[in-house]
Amino acid sequence: MAHAAQVQRMSRLMFKTLRDDPADAEVLSHKLLVRAGFVRRTAAGVWSWLPLGKKVLANIERIVREEMDAIGGQEVLLPALLPKEPYEATGRWEEYGAELFRLKDRRGGDYLLGPTHEEIFTQLVKDQCTSYKDLPVILYQIQTKYRDEARPRAGILRGREFQMKDSYSFDTADEGLAESYALHRAAYQRIFERLGLDYRICAAIAGAMGGSKSEEFLAPAAAGEDVFADCPSCDFAANTEAITYELKPVDAAGAPALEEIPTPDTPTIETLAAHLDVPASATLKNLLVKVNGEIVAVGVPGDREVDMGKVEAHFAPAVVELVTAEDFVGRDDLVRGYVGPQGLEKVTYLADPRVAPGTAWITGANKEGLHAKNVVAGRDFEVDAYVDVVVVQEGDPCPNCGTGLKLDRAIEIGHIFQLGRKYADAFQLDVLGQNGKPVRVTMGSYGIGVSRAVAALAEQHADDKGLCWPREVAPADVHVVAAGKAKQTELALDVADQLGAAGLRVLVDDRPGVSPGVKFTDAELIGVPTIVVAGRRAGEGVVEVKDRRTGEREELTVAEAVARLSA
Repeated sequence: MAHAAQVQRMSRLMFKTLRDDPADAEVLSHKLLVRAGFVRRTAAGVWSWLPLGKKVLANIERIVREEMDAIGGQEVLLPALLPKEPYEATGRWEEYGAELFRLKDRRGGDYLLGPTHEEIFTQLVKDQCTSYKDLPVILYQIQTKYRDEARPRAGILRGREFQMKDSYSFDTADEGLAESYALHRAAYQRIFERLGLDYRICAAIAGAMGGSKSEEFLAPAAAGEDVFADCPSCDFAANTEAITYELKPVDAAGAPALEEIPTPDTPTIETLAAHLDVPASATLKNLLVKVNGEIVAVGVPGDREVDMGKVEAHFAPAVVELVTAEDFVGRDDLVRGYVGPQGLEKVTYLADPRVAPGTAWITGANKEGLHAKNVVAGRDFEVDAYVDVVVVQEGDPCPNCGTGLKLDRAIEIGHIFQLGRKYADAFQLDVLGQNGKPVRVTMGSYGIGVSRAVAALAEQHADDKGLCWPREVAPADVHVVAAGKAKQTELALDVADQLGAAGLRVLVDDRPGVSPGVKFTDAELIGVPTIVVAGRRAGEGVVEVKDRRTGEREELTVAEAVARLSA
């Protein structure tokens, strides 16, 4: 779909560029979007979209709508102010914790500002769809969402208010859900390709959303908060929190008996390994946490760190926290710095698959100044549950082919879930089946961070001079600069009008009293794909056409320039 033709004179445009980065800006997109006059901070984590930024945001929304409509999606708009009761029914009123904006009306009724809308869409379909003939259906909206971030940062990348496309599929059978999921997956690929984003599709964990299969769309960027693993030899890619390894027991027959050894002043893995002159990988680290107040031990090889995100995901929605000194009081089986899995009383023991049955370790003896060696999993202690809980490292083997994994940071720009019947069960969402009996509906949930995509594009499409927008999302197709006085301004406006008449969106810098140098700097900062300069040869009807990304430039007559750019 072509953009509506439009000529925007910068002499009448509300915008202001900045020469210096904002003092609080840490990431590239934050710096450039503020400096180029696309967004303005209103409060911590709350941003206003200025005219140029709103154009980019609207272009992304247009692409998203086109591709969602192409798979049969129907757009609706649900309220952002929502009652407590539906979220209480699914447990998410409490599960969301402090990130949920909660408020009361004047009568004392409890409400929230919606972070996501599974509950409300489920209720809508329950009200509107009563027969299998009404399904399948895909509904979507583009709407403001809210999340009370503890530390809003990185500009619009992590705010407390953000624009999101959320869609939901409703089917009568799992096969239908799989088809709806596949439709969304393909639509997301088309959306991100049209946006000009470099992205990876990665296996992910469902988290508080629930459900089974889940995949993230990640845009590699230094500012990203997600870490994903990519295999250079096969097509494996996953968020590091979603990587799992097969449990591989080893034969412990003939292993020496457990033996306690004196290890004074060795309460850490580093001091223990140095004292015994062994690698840290030969030791077993036991991290103690509390899950809803009950102590749980987590065992990993001594050279690895525990990924608390994975531990929290395993126990969700329970509250997980580290133990404190007070938790050791009155517990003779818990000796700080010398904890071992053997002999623990009333403590659930989780272990990473690397602590497989038959593996032997050096670990705490549960006595001050003593450790034990030849401690064999499955012989000297039992593991209550195996969970992948280590922090994934560069070079860890690919779960598919064994090649060393590569790690990179990325921005999450989309997430798709096969929710199944979690929300349908909560609201008894049934339709009448072909056989006249009730059928429980199965659901999918699919999100795209629309405002976050603006930041991801700014991270991926920029150079040392400013932004370099892909054409489909740019605030204009052509930026015309009048580099001089009356003659240059007259030619610039004429070129702009001709380009606009040819169907292009044009930004023309006709600001009086602004030097050519400032105009050139602003043009490169704003990042429209093509820059046309009416400069020293304006009297001859010749302009310079410059590609913002490559820097390539060419002098053409006005007629040639219009023909070239409108082709």
